[in-house]
Amino acid sequence: MREIVLDTETTGFDPYQGDRIVEIGAVELFNHMPTGNTYHQYINPERAMPQDAFEVHGLGDDFLRDKPVFKAIAQSFIEFVGDAKLVIHNASFDMKFLNAELGWVGLPALPMDQAIDTLDLARRKFPGSPASLDALCRRFAIDNSARTLHGALLDSEILAEVYLQLIGGRQPDFALSVTDDAPKPGLVADDWRPSPRETPLPPRLTAEEEAAHAAFVDEIGDAAIWKRFDQA
Repeated sequence: MREIVLDTETTGFDPYQGDRIVEIGAVELFNHMPTGNTYHQYINPERAMPQDAFEVHGLGDDFLRDKPVFKAIAQSFIEFVGDAKLVIHNASFDMKFLNAELGWVGLPALPMDQAIDTLDLARRKFPGSPASLDALCRRFAIDNSARTLHGALLDSEILAEVYLQLIGGRQPDFALSVTDDAPKPGLVADDWRPSPRETPLPPRLTAEEEAAHAAFVDEIGDAAIWKRFDQA
């Protein structure tokens, strides 16, 4: 199963009030494991950067001036994403911007049901607790010390770790699920049973411990469950 953990940085909060995407970062997962394949692109928003947005991500007009516009990178971005699920923190925000940008260049929108919202996952798993990315890093002891400013690729890498914790760790099924009846190399067949040992293991209970346990059982009386096992 292929998933893309994704984050964007923007000039503001609303694409329909003139705000644009200035950075996209994405990390590929396969069967919940990072593959090392990433997507990262800075984008010229074709407008001035508001000061409050600059203070969040540090991407200013001079830096972005020579970067490609969204139209120039849109197709490569869509090809990277494909039909993979998109793992996004506060997915409605990023999907709103992505679909606005795609619509402006004449490309189909990404379906909302293609997105997995980790903010929603965190709120359902830990109701009433802070669910920001920083708060989840603290909860799961994930090092985010490099996150002095927001950055789409760095935030995607951190979110990938958070997401894997939210769904139960790096291997939520412990890699033991087998989809057919044929035994796989390194796995144990369902009907396997251990054979008797040629030489029984020596008892690990000392004589003193055995005597103390017998005295304890005698104190309980005939109702002691151990006496039923001894009779069996």
